Amino acid sequence: MADAKAHLRRDTPTLPADPLLSSARSNSLPIVGYLAAFVMTAVATALAVSVDLGVAIPNLSLIFVVPVVIAGVVFGLGPSLCAAVLGALAYNFFLTEPRYSLAVDDPANIWAIALLFIVGLIVSGVAYTSGRRAIEAALLRRQAIVLQGYSRDLVAADSAEAVVSLTSEALAKLFQVPVIVMLVAEGRVVFVKKSTSVAEPQEAEFETALSSLATNSIVHAGVYPAVNSRFDFWPVAITESQGVVIGLAFDPDERPAMPDTLVDIVRSLMALALGGRNLPAQQQRSIRR
Repeated sequence: MADAKAHLRRDTPTLPADPLLSSARSNSLPIVGYLAAFVMTAVATALAVSVDLGVAIPNLSLIFVVPVVIAGVVFGLGPSLCAAVLGALAYNFFLTEPRYSLAVDDPANIWAIALLFIVGLIVSGVAYTSGRRAIEAALLRRQAIVLQGYSRDLVAADSAEAVVSLTSEALAKLFQVPVIVMLVAEGRVVFVKKSTSVAEPQEAEFETALSSLATNSIVHAGVYPAVNSRFDFWPVAITESQGVVIGLAFDPDERPAMPDTLVDIVRSLMALALGGRNLPAQQQRSIRR
């Protein structure tokens, strides 16, 4: 058994660190993006003023579009719009007559400032959309890698417990949330695999999980009958007397829009892997006190 688990761990693919996903997670504090937008606009302003002192370059205002693009891709729509506004104000204050004033003498400069602002708004929207699509594509790629490794490891799994353990690890990688997977036989929980961040399940959560399997229905946390549960539960019926319950503890503020699709894939693979397996006789006992 130990050799099999070691083999499974060696065969499980190591997910590459994705800079897009890392940057998305690092931006949980919005102020970071706005500070970055301010700094980038200040750098663009200093560069524009330095160039303007030496050489008369047409369309110098376009340098202020660069912070808008970077902020949109890396930090999101809000910081990108902030960079657009700051760029228009900086161009007006430092590079149009009268200098160092927000007043504008030449009507042509009014149009130039307005055009810079409009271009900034458009570019920020495009950059933000492109950034989101890149993040979504990277997320889908990582999910495909996890599912590929999970399906391959299930073939090599030599016991129901190994299947449950692999399922818990795969779900933790897919959703990045606390996971618990319960193996149930004869109406009793006989094996539990949980991620390290999960505290011991409460009695009410065991009861909710068993109810989910008995009724073959998905139960959501905070909704009757799982009012006090941390987990959303998905049942996986294997035989009339054996099944598995998957529990995922989502943050209410960061719950994915459609988790059922991925969970259903995992449930289907698990059901195929557990089909025909029986628990060892010595483990046909309840683990609950």
